[in-house]
Amino acid sequence: MSDLAARPSRFALLANPTRFLDLSGRLQPWLYALALALLAVGLGLGLAAPEDYQQGATVRILFIHVPFAWIAMMGWTVMSASALGLLVWRHPIAEVSIRAAAPIGAVFTFLCLFTGSVWGRPMWGTWWVWDARLTSVFVLFLMYLGLIALTRAFEEPQRAGRMASVFVLVGFLLIPVIKFSVDWWSTLHQPASVLRLGGSTLDDAYLYPLLISAAGFTTLFFALHLTAMRTEIRRRRLRNMERRRMGLAEG
Repeated sequence: MSDLAARPSRFALLANPTRFLDLSGRLQPWLYALALALLAVGLGLGLAAPEDYQQGATVRILFIHVPFAWIAMMGWTVMSASALGLLVWRHPIAEVSIRAAAPIGAVFTFLCLFTGSVWGRPMWGTWWVWDARLTSVFVLFLMYLGLIALTRAFEEPQRAGRMASVFVLVGFLLIPVIKFSVDWWSTLHQPASVLRLGGSTLDDAYLYPLLISAAGFTTLFFALHLTAMRTEIRRRRLRNMERRRMGLAEG
């Protein structure tokens, strides 16, 4: 019973901004170090991977494009979990999480679109096609931009957080559309080759570097997310201190 009773208090401690800054400050350097190590190994193995008999050296874009695509969807999923934390449990850090993750997710989504275009040009003979996968990812990028604008449209963080949470949860419906678009519609984009029933169709020479690179970029996302959250909490503290100072000066 004592352990069960202690769990809510620990959850409450994590909701405390000071406690969060302390824990994240200790975790952050390790995340960056792990991300750099994984990326060095994964991308190093990727550069050493053999050329594809059809795609040649351009196949190596796989090791950055696919992780960017995964993180574009994962970023929105992380924000959806934060939105539930805000709307259901009123977790005070959840709104900060959404606000901090949106620009990072937008960057990874843009990089996904950019590297996909670079990869598609020699393969498809064009930089862009309006097929289901590309169009849905482009819509996701626009949603990230819309979310960034929404979180900055209100002076009061709580009101902005509630509006953003609803937007994020509704927008989450796009994530399965992106994932299964290549199965539901006929597209130029190749079908899933890693996360699929029956196992991966990739050769081990490509699969292992891809998974390591994806782990590295994922770790980097969370490291950047923590950094952005810490920056946002400190920015709000400075703003509140400035408001109190101005209030005392006026009084």
